[in-house]
Amino acid sequence: MTVARVRAAALAILLVALVAVPWALPALGATFWVNIVAEILIWSLLAASANLLFGFVGLLSFGQALFFGFGMYGVALSIEAWGFGFWPALATGVLAASAMALVTGVMAVRLTWHYFAIITVVFSLIFYFAAMSMKWLTGGDDGISFSPPSVFALGGHTLSLGDATVQYYVILAIVSACFAATALVVSSPLGLRFKAVRENDRRAALVGINVYATRLIAFVLAGALAGASGALFAFFGRYASASYMFYHVSGEAVVWAIIGGSGTILGPLFGTGLLIVFRELVSTVWEHYLLAVGAITILVVMFAPRGLAGAWNGLVAGLLDRGAEEPRRAAIPEES
Repeated sequence: MTVARVRAAALAILLVALVAVPWALPALGATFWVNIVAEILIWSLLAASANLLFGFVGLLSFGQALFFGFGMYGVALSIEAWGFGFWPALATGVLAASAMALVTGVMAVRLTWHYFAIITVVFSLIFYFAAMSMKWLTGGDDGISFSPPSVFALGGHTLSLGDATVQYYVILAIVSACFAATALVVSSPLGLRFKAVRENDRRAALVGINVYATRLIAFVLAGALAGASGALFAFFGRYASASYMFYHVSGEAVVWAIIGGSGTILGPLFGTGLLIVFRELVSTVWEHYLLAVGAITILVVMFAPRGLAGAWNGLVAGLLDRGAEEPRRAAIPEES
């Protein structure tokens, strides 16, 4: 069996498990965890946006919360002010975040290393304080509440987010589509340009790659992922708040991506899942659970520098190599 087949089988098992969540968890008396898994899916998309920049292009961004917030407000304002339906509101949130990423990226991607990280924090802070002060539009820290429109309506049949099962499957479908799109991008020629720029931007420029344009495209795509995450979170919580535009939200996304495995597709999902589940289990018995989260982060970075997904890939490759080596040794006759 090859590594590709093992990964495909593991992915199939993961998908089956995620699809079974709304039925399996209530049967086990853990209905509350259905919403936790939905939240993990949403936040993993934000972590994936940070991972697209850091893991595949080599740009460490602490400004993804800005696009997350634009996704939230794109949904909330389009529903409250213009009466948009679910899909137009979702598209508005993603487009608003993408447009904001384009505006900020034009200036931000000219910089690299810590300069890039700093300017993304600055942009996030500027718009965070602007959103907090413009209460007439954003509601500030209190935010904007809204009633989500139906997802689908045909004749007398309506699918509404008021049904927890429908809400979960809508989130799962959209998040899965975003991860699949990310996988297609990073495996395309554009993805090869991303990796070339990450490894050595000067050499990439020498072979004809437009480094600035490549980074800008990645920045906008990452903004779209963050916007989709914010839009889904707005539907999930039925509100949008400026507090989610603060840079510490971006910091959490970076930590989730690193723990899960930067430069991998599903690493952000694993990292987000681990830390959110840990938070839910420990926060009820220990108010300083963030200290334990910090300890976990340090341990993962020390002993699994490629993250959970990287450690899994290495384990699978090692086991398959060992399994292929044993028949070879058995086929070699022993010397008398």
